[in-house]
Amino acid sequence: MPYAAPRHCPRGHAPFTGPRCPECAKRAKAEADKRRPSARERGYTKDWERESKAFLAAHPVCIACGSPATVVDHLIPHRGNQKLFWMRENWRPMCKPCHDRKTAQRDGAFKRQPRSYPGGGVGR
Repeated sequence: MPYAAPRHCPRGHAPFTGPRCPECAKRAKAEADKRRPSARERGYTKDWERESKAFLAAHPVCIACGSPATVVDHLIPHRGNQKLFWMRENWRPMCKPCHDRKTAQRDGAFKRQPRSYPGGGVGR
């Protein structure tokens, strides 16, 4: 199978293959990370660590694939809403790969529009 020809970055970085210049992508990610609040500022505190561990102990299996759950997913993304963040009906156990896939596909990650649902819910 033939390889793609190298592409040139308009900013003068080294030639690359793939959809985006790796140096530009790294710089864009660093700038986005500067603007993003820390995990603690987003609500992931010691209380969250304690409650999520207890939830995973009670619900040890990923609902998507059946492997061991390692992450508590917010069914509807809380986007800073603490009431939604702590609502246990909005939690579900997932393994990290399934959680990352769900977040990328449904919750507006990678500049995608989040899905909306009747009643104002977003990201199921």
